[in-house]
Amino acid sequence: MSKRVVAGAISLAAIMAAAAMSQTATTGAVAKPAANVARGKYLVVNVGNCGFCHTPLDKKGQPIKTEALQGAPLMFKPTIPIAGWMPVAPAIAGLPGWTDEQGVEFFTTGKKPDGSMAAPPMPSFRFNNADAAAVVAYLKTLK
Repeated sequence: MSKRVVAGAISLAAIMAAAAMSQTATTGAVAKPAANVARGKYLVVNVGNCGFCHTPLDKKGQPIKTEALQGAPLMFKPTIPIAGWMPVAPAIAGLPGWTDEQGVEFFTTGKKPDGSMAAPPMPSFRFNNADAAAVVAYLKTLK
């Protein structure tokens, strides 16, 4: 391969990388590849079972699919008093009021944007950064 072709390919790659970084810098948005969103959905639905608490149920005890992850009263209570118990699971579809970075922080450390920790009965998930980013990418696609 000639030096000219190699130099041209390197220049093209550098221009494309600079353009991508420029777009990210000006919009603050990073593309969420479909595979990352699919991984996040798998983690939310099959690993975290988030819908168990965060999706309301109908009168027959079935999840209301049109209100998935919109928050719901919990169908269970502790048998002994537990400080900070949350009787209602908050809406997590879209992660309202949270940035992507705050969502990743929460799913890797359990720390909410206000600095407090997740309240019971929310388990202390400790996803790695890639899985936390996938969960956030999926939840941000929901409304």
